[in-house]
Amino acid sequence: MTDSPEYLKKRAFFDSLLTIYGRKPVLEALEDSSLPVHKLHLADSNRKDQLISRIEQLASERNIEIAYLDRKGLSRISKNARQDQGVALDLALPRYGTAEAFLQEQHNEHFELLALDGITNPQNLGMIIRSACAGGIDGILLPRKGCAQIDPLVIKASVGTLFKTRILRCEQLAPVLKKFAEQGARVCALSSHAKDTLRSIDTAAPNIFVLGNETHGVSTAVSETCSHRLRIPMQNDVESLNVAITAALISFRHQF
Repeated sequence: MTDSPEYLKKRAFFDSLLTIYGRKPVLEALEDSSLPVHKLHLADSNRKDQLISRIEQLASERNIEIAYLDRKGLSRISKNARQDQGVALDLALPRYGTAEAFLQEQHNEHFELLALDGITNPQNLGMIIRSACAGGIDGILLPRKGCAQIDPLVIKASVGTLFKTRILRCEQLAPVLKKFAEQGARVCALSSHAKDTLRSIDTAAPNIFVLGNETHGVSTAVSETCSHRLRIPMQNDVESLNVAITAALISFRHQF
């Protein structure tokens, strides 16, 4: 049975929703009129302090739907009851979606992506997003499990670039990388022990650069999907770089 165009359109819309939470991140997002907002969610138990009043005022001025929920209902939206502070906001970002949709759109097109395998530090994730955005990377593959998720710390570290960067969600990274490879993408793991250097990779084929966990590197399951292994040459017996610095070097390697 083939899905109807109406269903596919509706699914694509909901795939484009990014839910953020926390009073200050939500307030800052509402203050940015360039960000398309779908819906504001508020806990009905919130005390009407200055921040909540301002959030409600901005939503009203922008004609944004407000849903009042009990704490349990709000936690289902935010997926982080401990830190949502009774506030969540759905952003309808055109550059936020799924890896599968991107793969269909970019068939036979050239692209370069960063794939994150076990990046658990929110500060690193935010800085990676910032570098990818500034350096012109076409997207970031971000699994829903095993990596830091988009939260107020990530938003702060990205300095607003999260909303300008194409984030491609997937359940697990290894199966998705295999699909990309089957359609001609070159999947490259960054490793300090690799023989080839980053400079040796050309742009004839689409490239995906896999960045591994801050301590353990690329996982075994993901490593098995990689066709290339690359290192960044370093001097003075330095063994490795912070993963966010590595992401910056990859993102900007064509700029100079």
